[in-house]
Amino acid sequence: MKHKFKWTILYCLALVLFTVYVMLDTFVISSGGSDASKMNTSMFEGMETGSSAATPSSSDSSRKKPSGSGSKPSGSHSDKKPGESGDRRGSGGPFKNEDSSKTESILGDGNYSDYSDDNIKIKISEYTENGTKIHVADVTLSSAVYLKTALANDSYGKNITAATSEIAKDKNAILAINGDYYGARESGYVIRNGVIYRDTGSNDTDVLCIYADGHFEITDSSKKTASELLSENVWQAFSFGPALLEDGELTSGSEDTKGRLTSSNPRTAIGIIDDLHYVFLVSDGRTDESEGLTIKELAEFMKKLGARTAYNLDGGGSSTMYYQGEIVNTPTTSGRDVSERKVSDIVYIGY
Repeated sequence: MKHKFKWTILYCLALVLFTVYVMLDTFVISSGGSDASKMNTSMFEGMETGSSAATPSSSDSSRKKPSGSGSKPSGSHSDKKPGESGDRRGSGGPFKNEDSSKTESILGDGNYSDYSDDNIKIKISEYTENGTKIHVADVTLSSAVYLKTALANDSYGKNITAATSEIAKDKNAILAINGDYYGARESGYVIRNGVIYRDTGSNDTDVLCIYADGHFEITDSSKKTASELLSENVWQAFSFGPALLEDGELTSGSEDTKGRLTSSNPRTAIGIIDDLHYVFLVSDGRTDESEGLTIKELAEFMKKLGARTAYNLDGGGSSTMYYQGEIVNTPTTSGRDVSERKVSDIVYIGY
């Protein structure tokens, strides 16, 4: 009887430890590092690789709403619709998706050509800072209609997930990063392409609002309801965070150094430099080749890139950048296996 009771205790302890591990890896909101940099350099200025410098600034020019044709899922939504057309290119080396026995030609080799057409311009650059490999996409658009989001399997729900690359390929995305993994939480606004999917707020979470004209603002659910945001032409709303930069300066959330907020992890972030000029960032981490970034290091790097407003999305094993048919970074959860975590949603550039 004592022997049986002993094994029961050991089994329960193992189950608790495994559950804690999974919960810790699901979200990686962290902070730490040295004092905030006071640099206000323009995009990629002074770095070895990157695009031409662009001076960050705020603009009061008239805002344009996305327009075009296409269908949208049912639910609360605005009357604006994005366009629906285009073709893509891409090739690469071997990459093994998580939970898949098939090997696909999708992991890139680091040599990425610029993408340019009449509406979309993208340049991919790679950096090494704080012992971490950082992948940056400099994106300029003619209209915010080309900045979109997509849900796994085109469906909203807690347990509906797919790899970032799979969702991106399904949408013929030129560029994509993972979103906020809304499905792992019960609260936090979810607005996607002008549709409210969840209007339950989370008072301790920063909300990134991307408006129909393409500009970014940070808010929280104590200030505005999801319906109010939609009435103000919010086209996308993410609930993860924290906010990294506002008006070009580090936020209190990015400066926080309490508890787990000092850890280094793979990260995903999005920022705006100027009207319709964006920066998408994914850093690798948890490997011998790439340590990962703290939230503060992430915020400081986004500031160096010239971002005025920047926001932290889901990280860890979720952190993935996809570009022209290839995985740009090295997604990993444990540091041992190269694999994408399946997620609820992505942010992408496309038609």
